[in-house]
Amino acid sequence: MTTKPIKAFKLISSSGAYWRGSEKNKMLTRIYGTAFTKKEELNEYLVYLEDIKKRDHNKLGREMELFATVDVIGQGLPLLMPKGAKMIQTLQRWIEDEEEKRGYVRTKTPLMAKRDLYIISDHWAHYKEGMFVLGDDDDENAEVFALRPMTCPFQYYVYKQSQKSYRDLPLRYGETSTLFRNEDSGEMHGLTRVRQFTISEGHLIVRPDQIEEEFKGCVDLAKYCLTTLGLEKDVTYRMSKWDPNNKEKYLGTEETWNQVQDMMRQILNHIGIEFTEEEGEAAFYGPKLDIQAKNVYGKEDTMITIQLDMFLAERFDMSYVDKDGEKKRPYIIHRTSMGCYERTLAWLIEKYAGKFPTWLCPEQVRILPISEKYHDYAKIVKEELQKNGILVTIDERSEKIGYKIRETRLARVPYMLVVGQKEAEEGGVSVRSRFNGDEGQKPLQQFINEICEEIRTKEIKTINVEEE
Repeated sequence: MTTKPIKAFKLISSSGAYWRGSEKNKMLTRIYGTAFTKKEELNEYLVYLEDIKKRDHNKLGREMELFATVDVIGQGLPLLMPKGAKMIQTLQRWIEDEEEKRGYVRTKTPLMAKRDLYIISDHWAHYKEGMFVLGDDDDENAEVFALRPMTCPFQYYVYKQSQKSYRDLPLRYGETSTLFRNEDSGEMHGLTRVRQFTISEGHLIVRPDQIEEEFKGCVDLAKYCLTTLGLEKDVTYRMSKWDPNNKEKYLGTEETWNQVQDMMRQILNHIGIEFTEEEGEAAFYGPKLDIQAKNVYGKEDTMITIQLDMFLAERFDMSYVDKDGEKKRPYIIHRTSMGCYERTLAWLIEKYAGKFPTWLCPEQVRILPISEKYHDYAKIVKEELQKNGILVTIDERSEKIGYKIRETRLARVPYMLVVGQKEAEEGGVSVRSRFNGDEGQKPLQQFINEICEEIRTKEIKTINVEEE
């Protein structure tokens, strides 16, 4: 072994640890470093490390006061602060409105249910360890409940409230669902791995002849969400299959699994998606398309899932009356349109380093009066912006305008409006943005029209690096 090829190295950090983990033993020092064959490669790597630190949602999200965690509340149970909650609200309203345009009807179902429900769905046998169980599970006669880890069984009973005809299908149920999963302590991380989370959940009840069209519609909705958020180039597609060497983990027969997996593969090929295939990643009731993304540290997570289910309609005795008057079993497509809101927020923080598109920002405009004399005009400007649904604040502190501008940049607010004597006399605002820097004075109504159009179209503007 030789160190001859090493031309550049740097010590990154150090830490202390007691030998064999006992404080009675000597303290050891761990030294972390990195080495490269070229100095340029080392410099590029150091820049990369600095960028990671700036983008890490677990650090940046707290600094921006988007979320917090508290020991006495519990691990994996983040608090969404007002700014973070506003972003989630914006995303949720957008998703719900978009789903409604695409023919979804909304449900609202309980956050818990008796274990009887999960026994029918077979989650009790396959997923109980990942559930929060309320009551004495060892007592077969006790009334035991569990917080829901998914919404599908509830929506099946919405479907079963009346007999459906083939004419009623497809039925697209959507719900903004808060779910609970008992993740291992070691898996908890910021907003990406939590024990309570909310997803844009949906279940489509379809006839066999409708499967391909409806599955394509789910993929189209997912792609629309990714494109609108500017994330479409950051994902990969994975077809998650069952493990034929571990059949006891799954419902159904090998023949059925192969049939449905072939069906999904054919649909994905028709769509033209490039995808990989992975054994052992399917749900116990069917294969799925997982849309994957990596965080700043390179760890891959599933962001959006679309699943084909060929078993649960039978377990829940779901049916529709076909053209021939006979009762038939429908297929079910489980899907998320955008996935988990908390995980998506983490993804957005890291993607944009906190400099979100204007339509997503919890503070879109900050008004900076030059002095107290112009507070009244600043309030008039604020009222006009609020009438148009723009999220705006006023910095009324008795600080110099240069300081206020720097503070607004650090807060990652996309627009700041400087107002003084000239602006007040002419009914205008001096605009500074992260996109174009100093845009000069504009009539107030012109600025309102421009920013409202940017928000309406969900435009993703290029950031002016010099200004930032």
